[in-house]
This record gives sequence, structure tokens and C-alpha cells, in this order.
Amino acid sequence: MFYPEEMNHTKGGLVIFTANSHPSSRELGKRIAERLGVELGKVQVYQEANRETRVQIQESVRGKDVFVIQTVSKDVNTTIMEMLIMVYACRTSCARSITGVLPYFPYSKQCKMRKRGSIVSKLIASMMCKAGLTHLITMDLHQKEIQGFFNIPVDNLRASPFLLQYIQEEIPDYRNAVIVAKSPASAKRAQSFAERLRLGIAVIHGEAQDAESDQVDGRHSPPTVKTTGAIHPSMEIPLLIPKEKPPITVVGDVGGRIAIIVDDIIDDVDSFVAAAETLKERGAYKIFVMATHGLLSSEAPRFIEESAIDEVVVTNTIPHELQKLQCPKIKTVDISMILSEAIRRIHNGESMSYLFRNIGTSSIT
Repeated sequence: MFYPEEMNHTKGGLVIFTANSHPSSRELGKRIAERLGVELGKVQVYQEANRETRVQIQESVRGKDVFVIQTVSKDVNTTIMEMLIMVYACRTSCARSITGVLPYFPYSKQCKMRKRGSIVSKLIASMMCKAGLTHLITMDLHQKEIQGFFNIPVDNLRASPFLLQYIQEEIPDYRNAVIVAKSPASAKRAQSFAERLRLGIAVIHGEAQDAESDQVDGRHSPPTVKTTGAIHPSMEIPLLIPKEKPPITVVGDVGGRIAIIVDDIIDDVDSFVAAAETLKERGAYKIFVMATHGLLSSEAPRFIEESAIDEVVVTNTIPHELQKLQCPKIKTVDISMILSEAIRRIHNGESMSYLFRNIGTSSIT
């Protein structure tokens, strides 16, 4: 792991701003600045009476490396505008480089074409590049292919070492655990956790699919009825056999074990609650949920509190202090350490490969 005393060695010309004016959202920026041994840059971010976002940078950034830290608040669209306006303000103020630090990339779930929709992640990436961003630091993108939407370098850091460390240190009998994927789509992540912890894996199959897996691009989902109006009479396109969801099954043994469900985002918790009930029925005696990004929208805290889930562990990529007050089962893992080290290495011109090669196994015993 990293050592705090090593993080204070940064060259001059480093400025760190937090774009969000919400107190809880600034907390991550303060932790990162403390680890780097610098003060947060002076900036005002506020909403005018007409709801327009105004940014006023109150110190010189000419010729400096600027890092803009932005965490996603409840008002995600305002969050994006704050980021864009601040980046553009730094660009017009002659900053040498502008690196965005977005632990959670907004609209990351909208990264696929869905019928007559749009790939919103591509739009957000284009807007950030156009505003003047020269580098992006993020964490556990919903799909790694989102990096290709940018024409600037993107460092997609991993939160798994910190979640793995939590499992080893906070779950006493974790050797009797099994890593669970709540759907086949999550099996790859679950396999990675299982291999690093030397544990077994289980996959829940047959649950109701969400909109992301059902509403894919129309080119991959042909109509289930024959349409002849737009097709030449001499052509016959084979019909797609409609899907029939099988009954819920658990592939793997969870009886008498601790079940640890892993995913990248926990927002609408219905699927997690359903998975927990299924695992309880199959004999799991304790159920944990591990995720990088805890959006926990709407009634998620109440549903978690009333469910069979014993504990939900998320990182502080997104502020969720209010949700923790509503549900004591929610625990937080601090990832400011890896973000501050990434900033230090980029500013000093050091290799970033260490963060992907070494930290990935540093918490494994």
C-alpha cells in the first residue's frame, strides 16, 4: 500500500480545486489535498437566482497543473455544468494542464445505443474534451470501453484492493465466504474477487433483467413479428425467437456460507434485495454487498434496512452521508489514498502503471 509521508513530495505549480460547492462533496477533495500536503485552491462555485452556474477562480493558475475534483451530487446535471465551466475557466486562464478527477463518471450507464436513444456517455466525454480537459482520472467505469469516447488520456483506477482489504480485515470468517454475482453479467468481477481471495464463486441466473440488458440497440434485437412494409417482397428475414426467462437458480454452493455480492454500482437496490432473499433461501447465513459507487437513490436506504442484507460496503466516490444516517448497514471505504497518489504521479511525470500493477495485489495475504 501507499505511505502518506511519500505523498508530500510534489513539485511546485500544483493547484487542486473542488468544483462542487456542497460541503459533503468537498470532503473528498480535502482528504486528497491533506495527503498531498497542499491547500485547496480558492474558488467560488454557486448558483445565481436564475439557476445559472457561476464559477470564480480566485488565484492565478497560469502555467500550473490544475486538478479539478468533482463528485456527483444528487443534481447530476448541475454537477456536470460546474465541472465544464471550471475546466473552461482554467483553460482561458492559461493553465498548463487541466486534469479532471471524477471518481464516478456520470451517465456511465448510458454507454450503449438503445433503440432510438443516444450514447450519452460519448456526449459527456466530448463536452469535457471541448471545454479544455487534458487528462481524466476516474474509477471503475461501468464499461471500460467508455475510455475510447475520449481523445485525451484516461486513467481508470480500481477500487477492488480497498474492498478486498475490507473483506479481509472486517469479516472475521471470510475464509468461509463465497463471492456471488447477482447476474451472469457480473460474473467477471466476481471471478476477479474470488481468485484474489482464494474463494469459491456462485452466480445467480434467471432473475428479471434490467433495462440495460433488455433494451439494447435495435440492430441486436430484431422485431418478433414479421414486418413486410419496409422489406422487399422477395426477402424473408428470420424471426428472432422471443426470450423466456428461466426460473431463478444459483450456480454454486452457498449453504452455510457467507455470501458476498459484488458489483460496480449500487443504485436501485431491488435486484440486490431479491438476490439476498434467494441466497437466504439457499442457506447463506450472512450476506454482504460490495460496490465501488454507492448512488443509493430514492428509497434505497429503507429497502436495505428492511432486507436480508447484513451490510452494504461502498467507497466514498459519491457522498452518501444522509443515506448512512437512514441505514446503519451502509459502511464506507476511503479511496482518497489512490486518487492522491495518481495526482502526485501525473504532476511529477511518474509512471501510472504502478497503480495498476502493484496496488492490485498489495492487500492480498
